[in-house]
Amino acid sequence: MAAGGVALAQSFPHKPIRLLVPSVAGSSPDVRARQMAAKLSEAFGQPVIVENRPGGNGLIAAREAVKALPDGHTLLLALINNAIGDVLKPDPCCRLNLELVPVSRFTMTPLVMVVNPQVQAGSLKEFIALAKSKPDWLTYASGGPGSITQLVGEWIKHDSGIRVLEVPYKGVNSEIPDLLSGQVMAAYVVPLVVLAQIRSGRLRALAVTGPSRLAILPDVPTTAEAGLPGVEAIAWNGIFVASGTPQPVIQALHRELVRAFTAPDIKDQVMSTGADIAADSPEEFAAFVRAENAKWGRVIRDAAIKLE
Repeated sequence: MAAGGVALAQSFPHKPIRLLVPSVAGSSPDVRARQMAAKLSEAFGQPVIVENRPGGNGLIAAREAVKALPDGHTLLLALINNAIGDVLKPDPCCRLNLELVPVSRFTMTPLVMVVNPQVQAGSLKEFIALAKSKPDWLTYASGGPGSITQLVGEWIKHDSGIRVLEVPYKGVNSEIPDLLSGQVMAAYVVPLVVLAQIRSGRLRALAVTGPSRLAILPDVPTTAEAGLPGVEAIAWNGIFVASGTPQPVIQALHRELVRAFTAPDIKDQVMSTGADIAADSPEEFAAFVRAENAKWGRVIRDAAIKLE
């Protein structure tokens, strides 16, 4: 069996690799996927084809990844929403660390709370005051039930005692056009997709949901500095494969993924957008996912977040 595994690893990959992304083209996960796909294609000498499968908070892409042959030729760029979904409504078809096994985590990115400039609030405290003066008038965009953006939005509502209407969207970052036009008033997004709009004044940043300020947005306070200590949310992504994929193949994928993640051009670009690179081992990634499940389970219980 060991000899067979080594032989399989030596012949891997023998055909194009599919990289399933649970978000729309042009979204931040899609950008990350295409960065790593180019590096993997160069390393393996096979095309790495990015396929967008948005919807279901990552469940649609996860189901497709599980159905594929467990030979390493189909990869899933799982997002934090996949892990949250495993806490809220586990689907026995495709749970992280079970039906899908980790290879390596890619990026860690705090969210930034942004509002359309029409909203008369220059800080999170002013947003909260406005919401209290006009219950159910302000709106915020989410990725739908169980998404990190919904959980953060509801967490802030609970801790501040405000009533803001949620507007769910089907895909990651698909709310941006409506946010820019003012059809939805606030959102919690990764800096990568709104940095230009913040700098140009088309959007206003009120807070960062990380433990510290971002070098690219030094004037934007953290949620703790803005008056809501403890509210922290980091968007992350990483590669998983179907359970049963041979360990030598996982090791080969891990080796080249870490090389891709830490390549100077990718590392510099990621850091310039307010994100960090993890590039951890499969075992470390699995432990991280377990910790995330526990954290968001506590948040849902303690803040009495309603998902339906």
